[in-house]
Formats: sequence, C-alpha cells, structure tokens
Amino acid sequence: MKIESEIEKVSSFQHLEMLANQVVEGFISGMHKSPFHGFSAEFAEHKVYNAGESTKHIDWKLFAKTDRLYTKRFEEETNLRCHIIVDNSSSMHYPELKSNQPFYEKKIGFSVLASAVLMNILKKQRDAVGLSVFSDHYEYYAPEKGSDRHHRMLLNKLEQLLEQPKVKKNTNTITYLHQIAEKMHRRSMIILFTDMLQSEDDEKLFNALQHLKHNKHKVVLFHVVDYKTELKFDFDNTPRKFIDLESGEEVSIFADNVKEEYEKRAEEYFKNLSLTCAKNQIKYVPVNVGDSFEKILTTYLVEKQNFV
Repeated sequence: MKIESEIEKVSSFQHLEMLANQVVEGFISGMHKSPFHGFSAEFAEHKVYNAGESTKHIDWKLFAKTDRLYTKRFEEETNLRCHIIVDNSSSMHYPELKSNQPFYEKKIGFSVLASAVLMNILKKQRDAVGLSVFSDHYEYYAPEKGSDRHHRMLLNKLEQLLEQPKVKKNTNTITYLHQIAEKMHRRSMIILFTDMLQSEDDEKLFNALQHLKHNKHKVVLFHVVDYKTELKFDFDNTPRKFIDLESGEEVSIFADNVKEEYEKRAEEYFKNLSLTCAKNQIKYVPVNVGDSFEKILTTYLVEKQNFV
C-alpha cells in the first residue's frame, strides 16, 4: 500500500483533516479482503437480506434506490473510547526540516498527522476520542467525545502544535502521565506518541505507563524516532556540534568517533523498551518519521479487535 503517494497528492494544501482523510482512504482502498470485520460502516460490504435475520443492519437508503433489502456486513457500534497523548517537548521538534520537506518528517509533525489519521477512523466508527498534550507542563486536555464540534476542536489543537515556535521545553513525562491516568475513569484505549527521550528514572517512567493501564485500559506506545540519525547516527565525519534541544547542552565531536558505541547503546535502549513494555502488557511500536502510516493503522485495528 503506497500511502506515501496518497499523501503527496494533497500535501501542498497543508490541511491536516484533508491529509488524514487521504491517508485513511488510501489505506482502506488497499485492503482487499479485510480481516478487520467491524472496521468501518462507511466501507461496509452489502449482502442480500435473508428472511428471519435481524433488521438492525438493513441499508434503508439502498432499499429506497433498489427496492431490495441489503444488510451492511460490517456495521458495528463499538462504543470505543480512545485517548491520544502527544509529547510536545523540544526533542519532538527534531529534525530541523528543509524548506521542501513535508511537516510529517519531523517527529512532532509525524505524531500530529498520525493522531489526526486515528481520529478520522474513530469518527467514521462513531467512537469517542480525547486528547492530551504535555511537555514541561500539561499543555492541553480534552475528554473523550464523539461530536463533530469536538473533532474539529481537537484538529485545531493539533494544527497549533505545528505552528508553535521552537522553544526549550524539557520533558516531564512521569508527572503528566500520572495526571492523565487519574483523569481516565472509563475503560479506554490510550495511545501515546513520544520519542521516549527523558532524563527520568526508567523504573519510575514505566510505573507511570503502568498507571495508565489501571481500570483495564489498553495502552499503545508509538515510539517516534528519526531512524537515520537517532538510531543509526548517520552523519558525515565533518566536525559537528550536537545540541540538546531541551537542556541546550552542547558537544562537538566527529561522528565516526562515537558511531559504533552510539549504535550499540541505542539498540540496547530500544530492546530494553520493548522488553519492559511487553512485561507490563503495553503494546510497543517503534515508528520512523516520514514512513508510511500503515503500521499506525494496522496496529490500531489489531489492538482494537483485542480490546472491544
């Protein structure tokens, strides 16, 4: 499924809702025989109604046009509640983009568009969605609702994250994940977009993630990373100054001098995250900025089937 090409068709508009809809349309059109029954009433298959079946799923609009009874095979009311959490710390505004690069090749841009894509699906399925944004403070909170007005409000907030100027904002992940967890009273799917770059104690961080699972919530952690530089440390060997976007700390080095050790530690960190999440029954999904959103969508569909 070439979701990237679908994005390119409308990326010049820079309109978040239009982009999100285009991604979802492209994804669904590529699903030939979908294993995800109940995915969307908007893309349901029809079958002839048989006497004795429930009339709940009869497509009356189609009946008015054809004078024949058909049912929507995948019509479902899931009543799913989903809360999306976006890390808006300074490290999420990496990498710095060139003028011709699309906004979703930056970590915050990728997270924003991925959130809008999930919101698009949730809206189609008549499910409720909420949003939290945190950095060095709890920037925004909206509870789970399903109205069009609420959907537009959340999209507007996500667009604002793309427009905000870059400032030094540390990540206070532990504090705000605990606060978000305290607000989640009804069983929900909780989806977190973060680069997991924090100075906090790892054990305390996973305690906070575990707190999100109280009341039988399902937690999905999308670990948003620029694979080329943050995982593979792929830089040329000219002298470079590396600057911590959150603390402002600087170090000047030749990339080749530390590349091997960096890659080793990065790989260990990813592996530890994966194992710890598995231990805590948290779905861990590393994603690369600028990649297809297929992994995001497929993960959501699979986790939803296991949840509802």
